[in-house]
Amino acid sequence: MKDAADLLFFTTLARQPSLVAAAQQLGVTPPAVSRRLATLEARLGVRLLNRTTRRLSLTPEGERYLQDGERILRDIEALERGLSARGDAPAGLLRINASFGFGRRHVAPAVSDFVRQWPEVEVVLQLTDRPLDLEQHGLDLGIRFGPPPDGRVHAQRIAGNRRLLVAAPTYVAAHGEPDSPQALRGHRCIVIRENDDTFNIWTLSDGTREVRVKVDGPLSANHGEVAADWALAGHGIVLRSEWDVAPLLCDGRLVRVLAPWVGAAADIHAIWPPHHRQSARVRAFADFLAARFAAQRTTDGETATAW
Repeated sequence: MKDAADLLFFTTLARQPSLVAAAQQLGVTPPAVSRRLATLEARLGVRLLNRTTRRLSLTPEGERYLQDGERILRDIEALERGLSARGDAPAGLLRINASFGFGRRHVAPAVSDFVRQWPEVEVVLQLTDRPLDLEQHGLDLGIRFGPPPDGRVHAQRIAGNRRLLVAAPTYVAAHGEPDSPQALRGHRCIVIRENDDTFNIWTLSDGTREVRVKVDGPLSANHGEVAADWALAGHGIVLRSEWDVAPLLCDGRLVRVLAPWVGAAADIHAIWPPHHRQSARVRAFADFLAARFAAQRTTDGETATAW
């Protein structure tokens, strides 16, 4: 089905910011992408994309071709799945986005086991420092921390996760332990600049109250594992996800401070666009993750066991 192949090519291309990015996604060279796009436009007799060396933008005709083309591709997938005796078996390309730290430590091993169970699934795992827009980047599923972004996406909670205040025993021995959130102002705090939020204001809750505390310290980083390493070295208190620091708490290299206070909600969800709700591979991978992390999930939001 040449027309369907052209639709798939164009929907992938249109979701990328440049020809170079599209070529990387498609596994071909930029000139090959440019030639195929020119051939498609010549066949249709319209211009679909305005392009420069750095940027792509849809023409009105391209916008219509993209929207209707994605609908047609979904209909084709649903038709073939319904006709096939193996229609519910996961197969095809699954594109996943996750953060560098959690993605490398937990999602990548899960993908390894998943494709052994479902060898007809091909996975592209894209790790980034910030969550990507799934629709814009042509992704099927994302791993997100905290509440789902909005009601327009499907979400499945796969694990409980808390943000804990931790420090090295050497730091606590030298500087003492804060006895209230406000006391953090008098401590060296290691802050993480991971997004556009104000990085040195921590929102903390003890289950009944919520406070915002402005903290200060000599060290900050845009990578959580670096901040955890600095805490291990005794440089201060860090607010870090339980999945990252749980092993360090278990072996005593870090200790929790100011319990029961924790950071803002950080449960882990798999999310996917609404039109993927019937995709066997997306549904299977989300269920696979939920089963894998069942020990870290309870109904009350607390993690059941240490990571």
